[in-house]
Amino acid sequence: MDEKLSLTELQQVIKDSLYMALPDFYWVTAEISEIKENYAGHCYLELIEKQPDEKNVKSRVRAVIWSNRYRFLSSFFKDATGESLREGMKILVRIKVEYHELYGLSLVISDIDPSYSIGEMALKRQMIIRRLGEEGVISMNRELGFPLLPQRIAVISSENAAGYSDFLSHLKGNSYQYIFYTALFETVMQGTETEQSVISALDRIADHPGLFDVVAIIRGGGSQSDLSWFDNYNIAFHITQFPIPVITGIGHEKDLSVTDLVASQALKTPTAVADFLIERTANTEARLNEMILEINEITRSAIEENRSLIESLRIKMISAAGAIASVKKLMVDRHRGDLIKSTMNLLEKLKTRMSVLGNTLGILDPENVLRRGYSITTYKGRLIKSVSEVCVDDVIDTRFNDGMINSKVISKKKV
Repeated sequence: MDEKLSLTELQQVIKDSLYMALPDFYWVTAEISEIKENYAGHCYLELIEKQPDEKNVKSRVRAVIWSNRYRFLSSFFKDATGESLREGMKILVRIKVEYHELYGLSLVISDIDPSYSIGEMALKRQMIIRRLGEEGVISMNRELGFPLLPQRIAVISSENAAGYSDFLSHLKGNSYQYIFYTALFETVMQGTETEQSVISALDRIADHPGLFDVVAIIRGGGSQSDLSWFDNYNIAFHITQFPIPVITGIGHEKDLSVTDLVASQALKTPTAVADFLIERTANTEARLNEMILEINEITRSAIEENRSLIESLRIKMISAAGAIASVKKLMVDRHRGDLIKSTMNLLEKLKTRMSVLGNTLGILDPENVLRRGYSITTYKGRLIKSVSEVCVDDVIDTRFNDGMINSKVISKKKV
């Protein structure tokens, strides 16, 4: 063909050919790889389709939603899905193919089907959960067991997040005056950098596992789209392999992310995480106090039994000595020196044993226990071991080292 065409004429031929071959509107599925809105309100996207390996790109094209249509579609999509259009999201859109002499091929989007995106997000989430289950790792972090005194906490969060400041304020202002030690690992908590940022923070903490009792992943409240960044296989897998328990407070009341599902403990908000840590410590203290009282009673009983044994041995020794004196008087006279020595040795041993038991009794004496900062609470002279042993309006007595107070039970709560 010898006919010569200018570039513009060739572009026109391409344009006319496309419009003739593709005159209609088409529904197309694709993934958003880039999205941005310009000053005029137009939304420009790059749409891709990936290979089955979900890594390599199979095809790529530019698309646009003009401002007058974008205002409606973006609002409609967010109302239906709870999410905004974003990178990495799979969508079903109604398009018309256009060709421009300067900008080339593009797709003009006129409609979007939110139900497709909802299904894709739910499917992706279920596939991640199924994969973790098939690998047998989904419950590994929970199986570590949670520490009784979680005081050294590695925090994965953004320093500027309201949830982080609420967490610190709630944790350090606890009414028990417990002391907690926190170390912040600054992390991006939403957007495309979330995965790499959270994994990097986990790796840094894992380099020093002996420094921390637990890891807390926290952020403030947000939209459903904010939660979706934590429906991530790589983040979840890192948590399942983590050497210390992970607790989450990502800030959603309705749904659990995949990250929540694999964590040792999943709480709704950052302040709920703080409450959990405080309550865990308070429960441990209460159990220790109860054990101290039980040990005190067991020890006191053992001392009383040994006192009776010592008295019995003393009486038997006196009786035996009298019998020996009356029955074997000649033998005693002949071996008086040996008998006196043996008797003195036996008495010295008994004296030493009585001294040890006396010291033990002194250490465990309630007065000494009170001097060490503990208190004893009784009701009508009876030691209180459980909240079920008192009723509202009962008057209880609490004894300290330097005195006693009377209290009236206003309310009670079993934990």
